[in-house]
Amino acid sequence: MPEVHRPDLNPRMRELLVRIERAGRPPLPSLGVEGARLAYARGAEILDLPRAPLDRVEDLRLPMRDGQRIAARLYAHGPAEGLRPVLLFLHGGGYVLGDLESHDSLCRQLALRSGAAVLALDYRRAPEHRFPTAVHDALDALAWLGREAARLGLDPRRLAVGGDSAGGTLAAVCAIAARRDAQGRPADPALPALRLQLLIYPACGRLRHTASYAAYRRDHLLSDTTLDWFFDHYADPAEREDWRFAPLLAPAMHGAAPLWMGLAACDPLHDDACAYAEALRHAGVPVTLRVWPGVVHDFLKMGRALPEALQAQAEAAEALRQALGLTE
Repeated sequence: MPEVHRPDLNPRMRELLVRIERAGRPPLPSLGVEGARLAYARGAEILDLPRAPLDRVEDLRLPMRDGQRIAARLYAHGPAEGLRPVLLFLHGGGYVLGDLESHDSLCRQLALRSGAAVLALDYRRAPEHRFPTAVHDALDALAWLGREAARLGLDPRRLAVGGDSAGGTLAAVCAIAARRDAQGRPADPALPALRLQLLIYPACGRLRHTASYAAYRRDHLLSDTTLDWFFDHYADPAEREDWRFAPLLAPAMHGAAPLWMGLAACDPLHDDACAYAEALRHAGVPVTLRVWPGVVHDFLKMGRALPEALQAQAEAAEALRQALGLTE
């Protein structure tokens, strides 16, 4: 992957990808599921900021619709007057990789910078649990928050949902499922109202026919081969027509929570994510879209190397502060 193939990247991003290439790491699909998980876990926080110390880090287990209980982790910092607003965070990793540990640093930064609590969910992964299990887990966690938030010192009236990459897709599904009509009536009475959907480079469509997919599907960290590997483990081809796989296909978006979306310009997912933002805007949903030029997918977790990551984390936290009523 010589530098000449990446004139659209900024110098720091270009050099970082060269360093990654020189490390000689094999492509994730070549390692098999368990090998890829181990490699992802080993590298997940190398470029992240150090884990910030917080006043409250609490491990929980949440009940799911099938009777299983799955892990979650609650983060909070600083004093709170009354109940604290909360973000349900869903991690990335292509539905196959990632867990509470891989995104611990990012969740700590969001809690530290925003003043909101962050509840990270260890939703069940493919291929052991294929579509729509991860969707069900995310929706069940959101419903649980609506019922149980106050017991944990959290405010069920000030909730947001968010995530990065595949987790951003799941967060978008939650936001659409929890939409309200003009009279405030819920599309799904089991789900609480949301103040914000905070999406970080989500997969919102079917990718194949977008300019960004054509431009960045190779040599820009997230390849078409890896995407195919993720999706093949997660969902059958027919299931990819379901809006819960591709939120851009949702038949109704009006009444969804306002959107804050952060994207990398050099990302195969970019164009479908922009189309999702435009569809929400067309449905009357307030939209804030931020695109960072010259960086690639997963840049938000590269705070040790990229100033854009620090800026994006700060802006995401500020969006949470504004939406959840934490501004001074």
